Amino acid sequence: FSKGLRFRKNDKRYPGHPDVVLPRWHTIIFVNGCFWHAHDQCAKSSTPKSNVEFWTKKLMRNKERDAQQQRELRKAGWKVLVVWECELDREHRQKRLDSLYRQIVTHPEAEEHIQTSDVTRRTLS
Repeated sequence: FSKGLRFRKNDKRYPGHPDVVLPRWHTIIFVNGCFWHAHDQCAKSSTPKSNVEFWTKKLMRNKERDAQQQRELRKAGWKVLVVWECELDREHRQKRLDSLYRQIVTHPEAEEHIQTSDVTRRTLS
């Protein structure tokens, strides 16, 4: 907000009920918990040891649903960004927020040049 971005929170009008919608930038942001959204190769994402079949199916359904909703939003012309819980720990938060700001204000034609943040790669190992 201090950087001039205006947004709506938890807007239920869009698939997946995004956490943040920035209409001016035609950008939608999901803030995903690593466990509930099955963040690949993340230490915070693991399958519980009991009732493994149930949890595996549930978490995979969540992941498939997320992918479908993001496809729908992109098809409708939205830029869709995902911020993972592990990227928001104290050590990595500011770098991720700076990167997120750049992703929001970058024009779509330049978006293909934006790489996944180093934070994601580091937290996955």
